Amino acid sequence: MASNDSEPDTAPIPQALKILIAGGFGAGKTTLVGSVSEITPLSTEEIMTEASLGVDDLKGVEAKTTTTVALDFGRITINPELVLYLFGTPGQQRFWFMWDELATGSLGAVVLADTRRLDTCFPSVDFFERRGIPFVVAVNCFDDAYSYSTEEVRDALGIGAGVPVLLCDARERESGKEVLVTLIQHVVDSVPAGV
Repeated sequence: MASNDSEPDTAPIPQALKILIAGGFGAGKTTLVGSVSEITPLSTEEIMTEASLGVDDLKGVEAKTTTTVALDFGRITINPELVLYLFGTPGQQRFWFMWDELATGSLGAVVLADTRRLDTCFPSVDFFERRGIPFVVAVNCFDDAYSYSTEEVRDALGIGAGVPVLLCDARERESGKEVLVTLIQHVVDSVPAGV
């Protein structure tokens, strides 16, 4: 039991910032969260069953055997006063109902794009644009995918020059960190002067 003479705990409670990792089914969201998280990420990856046949589009990712059914969660401590919490969204349309809850209170988002299935990231781009949530597009460079420039991806997605588009490898920690730094800088740059 603490006495009245004991020192109060002066460790600051860190400010928590929430970042979403979104994109299409199989784009690498779980991989990105896992590569940058300082903790073993919470993952709700489950083995795909026959129930997903005809429901989940596997075109371009036929070898995929697992899927996120709720969310992925990771953490990055920037310093004792600042912690980033990463929330990976599920990619299939049948789980999109969860996105509103996951987006509540988010600072910004990463839309992970797979050029083998670029159309699968349109719903994420639309979601963040409609809600005014700052986002960046990170093109996950899969080994078996054709390489496109960031400008080609920007044009294909129909997004303006104000949204950063960059190439990444979701498996590589440094590449994932670069994506997050780009997002944070974009958020800072998006704040109106004088606010």
